[in-house]
Parts: sequence; structure tokens; C-alpha cells
Amino acid sequence: MPLPVLFFGTVAALDLLAVTLDLTLLEWLTKPLLAPVLLVYLWRATGTRHRLVMAGLALAAAGDVLLMLEGPVTFVVGTACFLGMQTCYISAFVGAGAVGHLKANRRVPAGYLVVWVAVNVALTHLLNPMMTVLVALYSLALVLMAVAAHVLGREAAWGGAVFVASDLLVGLGAAGIEFTGRPALVMITYSAAQFLVTDAFVRTCRGADGDRPRGSRVMLHRP
Repeated sequence: MPLPVLFFGTVAALDLLAVTLDLTLLEWLTKPLLAPVLLVYLWRATGTRHRLVMAGLALAAAGDVLLMLEGPVTFVVGTACFLGMQTCYISAFVGAGAVGHLKANRRVPAGYLVVWVAVNVALTHLLNPMMTVLVALYSLALVLMAVAAHVLGREAAWGGAVFVASDLLVGLGAAGIEFTGRPALVMITYSAAQFLVTDAFVRTCRGADGDRPRGSRVMLHRP
């Protein structure tokens, strides 16, 4: 197991412990490291071939820090960082041939579109107008990323789906819907999604993604 992966697993476990036990200092020491550790993993394995994914991870690190701060301004800016992250991931998947792949698999975007509409309609009555627009824009980028991720096979597709689940849990919290274990579930799904997406790009350069759908293409010379 590569050292960055082992380190990421350790940091993710400690961050989960911090969230579960409400250990603020430990959370500040661990959560900001999650995305940077994955960035190092991607860089060590692929060099600069996937610069867009690396940029997305850098934006995720900034978003993680901002969303730990209190206040509407940091929430909006932090969400904007994650919107930038999703845009980077979408661009990377498009560079890998997502558009052509999805033309032959239209049920995937159709399914995600139904989920996007249903969730946003449900949350409209629970959020203020500004939050409704912000959530709609971000969630649209989120589902586009999840759809595009299918071009790299099952691992990336699962990463996209788990990302949707994670941010749905975040959205429920923003709407005031709280339940036992929600913060822990957010971190479990977030950490898993980031790893699955990053590792899928690592595997493209190693030629190890044996479950990649036939007909998909991966441009190793592009980010």
C-alpha cells in the first residue's frame, strides 16, 4: 500500500474520531490534511498529468478549512471552493472522454437528473432564497461530476455517487434536518468519495483500471 494512502486512511480515521467525539482541536489538525494528502498521492503516482484534479483537491482543502469557520460569508466562499473543485473534476472527466461515453449510456444522466430535481424541490421549502440558489447551482455541478465520472469505470462512478450522498447529508444539515450520526456519515462519505475519485485517476496512469467500460478513452497526456 502506498505511504500516502496509508497516511490518508490514518488521517481520515482520526478526523472521524474528532467529529464523533466533538474534539475540535483534533478536527482542525486532521480535516485540512485530507485533500492535500490525496494531492501528494496523485502527484507521486502520475506527476502533473492530472493538473485539473490536483487543482480540485487544492480547492477542496481550502473549502474544508472555510466550512469549519462560522458565519454565512465563509460558508458561501467555502461552497464556492467546492463548486470550483467539482468544475475541475468535470473538466478532467470530459478530457478523459466522458461526453462520448455518456452518449451511449443516457440512463445514467437521466437518473441523476431525477435525483437532482427531487432533492432541490424538497429543499426549496426549507432554505432561504439565497441558499436555495446556491444549493441548486452546486448540486447541479455535483451531479454533472457524478455522471461524468462513469467514464473511468466503477471506482470513479462509485466515487461520484458517494459524493452525491455526502453532500446530500450536508444539505440536510443546512436545511435544519439533524439526526444522530449525520456529521460522522458526512465525513465517512466525503473521505471515501475523494479517495475513490483520486485513485481512479491514479489507476488510469498505471493501466490498472480493468473495469473501465469498453469504448471509453483516457487521455494520459491531458490533465
